[in-house]
Amino acid sequence: MNKIYKPSILAFALIGFVLASCNRDGDKADAYGTFETDEITISAESSGKILSFTIEEGDQVKSGQKVGSIDSIQLFLKVKQLTSQIDAIKARIPNINAQSDVQTEQLNVLSIEHDRVKKMFADGAATQKQIDDIEGRLNLAKKQKDAIDVQKTSVFAEIPALNAQVEQIKDQLHRCRIVNPTDGKVLITYVNQFESVVQGKALYKLANMDYMYLRAYISGAQLHSFQTGSKVKVYTDSENDKLIEMEGTITWVSPEAEFTPKIIQTREERVKLVYPIKVKVKNDGSIRIGMPAEVRLINGH
Repeated sequence: MNKIYKPSILAFALIGFVLASCNRDGDKADAYGTFETDEITISAESSGKILSFTIEEGDQVKSGQKVGSIDSIQLFLKVKQLTSQIDAIKARIPNINAQSDVQTEQLNVLSIEHDRVKKMFADGAATQKQIDDIEGRLNLAKKQKDAIDVQKTSVFAEIPALNAQVEQIKDQLHRCRIVNPTDGKVLITYVNQFESVVQGKALYKLANMDYMYLRAYISGAQLHSFQTGSKVKVYTDSENDKLIEMEGTITWVSPEAEFTPKIIQTREERVKLVYPIKVKVKNDGSIRIGMPAEVRLINGH
C-alpha cells in the first residue's frame, strides 16, 4: 500500500506564500526565506539581589545605558575595610622610620667608640675584653638596624598588595551596575527587580533591528548568480495582497550544501540539496524576526 505524505500547516503556509507572490507579480522569485538577526544575551557580571531593573520587552536601549543595578553593600564595606588597613599601615611607617634613625645614630656612636678603643688597645691603654665588648655591641646594633630595615620593607610591600585588592573590589563594584553594551531592542527579559541572581545568569536578550538578515536558500545552479556583495530585491507581504520592495545586499553564501530545511515536509523537497545565503536589508520598522520574504535578482543577474 502506498503511503500518503501530508504537508504540515507550516509547509502549506510557506507554499501558499510562494504561490501568492508569483500570482501577484507574475514573476517568480529566485529564492525564499525568513528574516533573522544577531541576538545577544546579556548576563549578570556579579551576584546578589537586583535592586533596580528598568527595561521591558520591546524597549529600545542605547550603548552605555544603565538599565539596572545589583546589591553591592558587602563589596562597598570590603573596600572600606581594606582602606582602613592601608591607613593603619601608613600610620606605622613614621614610627618605623624613627626607630631606624635612632639605630643609625647608635651605630655611629658605637663606631666612634670602637675606633677609640682600638687606638687605646694599640697604645696598651685598653684590654682585649674592652675590644671584644665594643665589637659585640657594634654587631648587635647592626643586626637590630637590619631587622628594622626588613620590617620597613615588609610594611611598604603590604600597601601595593592591599591597593590591588581595593582595585579588584572596585572592579566588582563597577560590575554591579547593569550597563547595556550596544544599541538594540529588548526581545526578552529573564529577571525582575528584587530577584537574586548569580554571576553569569541571563538577564535579557537584545538584538539590533536596524538591519535584518534574510536567510534564504538557493540551488547549486543559482550559485553563479548569487555573489557576495551583489545587490538584490527583497519583497515582503503587505496589505491588499501587495508586496513591499526593499533593496538588499548578499553578505554570505554558504560554501557547503545542505538538505532543504525540515519545514518542507514532502519527500521530494527534503532530499534536495540547497545553499543557504544571507541578505542584509535596512529595516524601515516593518520587518520582524521570522517574517517570510522572497529574493529576486536585479536585471536577472
